[in-house]
Amino acid sequence: MCQADIRVFGFPEIISQVKLARHMIVAIDGPAGAGKSTVARMVAQELGFRFLDTGAMYRAIVYAALCQNIPLEAPETLSDFALRQKIRLDNDRVFLNDEEVTNSIRTPEIANAIHYVADNVQVRTCLSELQRQFARTARNVVTEGRDQGTEVFPDAECKVFLTASATERARRRQEELAARGEKLTLDEILEQQNRRDERDRNRPVGRLRKAEDAVEICTDRLSTIEVVRQIVDLVAERRTTSS
Repeated sequence: MCQADIRVFGFPEIISQVKLARHMIVAIDGPAGAGKSTVARMVAQELGFRFLDTGAMYRAIVYAALCQNIPLEAPETLSDFALRQKIRLDNDRVFLNDEEVTNSIRTPEIANAIHYVADNVQVRTCLSELQRQFARTARNVVTEGRDQGTEVFPDAECKVFLTASATERARRRQEELAARGEKLTLDEILEQQNRRDERDRNRPVGRLRKAEDAVEICTDRLSTIEVVRQIVDLVAERRTTSS
């Protein structure tokens, strides 16, 4: 399991309250490009919680399947293969069968094929249980994904649904790809994003939706620090309410 690199660097008056928690799950859901991963990592660092990158798990399975020429369109073959894989998260590093794949899984090819794994009921069930095991071991967790507050951790003490406009999300994705030397036009990214949004909202299991008790935050025109601050404040409020 992931060994967290705990680094608290702000909001001490809030963090001192939250650290009293013996067990807490902060579930952050939302569409691709809303800023979930960056925000979740920073919230976890601020609170001294462990960060669970659920998307990395799905990406790792896709990467493994492509490397082994496993047909993604064959659900039973894919699920049998996926159940034999070993995934380990170590801070921001991702290991697949003891091989580091942190950078290898962050490509458009992987992103465009991830729905084969995400839509596979057996694979999703297995990875959801792996995520719950992570939380039981870590105890205090910030997790992000599409279905964390609705399916995986429906009893999470704090749920957030991050959103952003389609254009803003595409712009962020373009910047992320450019930083890795990959160039795509904004229109190309928007087209990919729209297809993915449609799949995420309509998949048979673990579809993207806001939990009834989640707080929605639109990240347009907000800095990352401002979003983190809102969530840290919310965590402290929920902790105070439940204590």
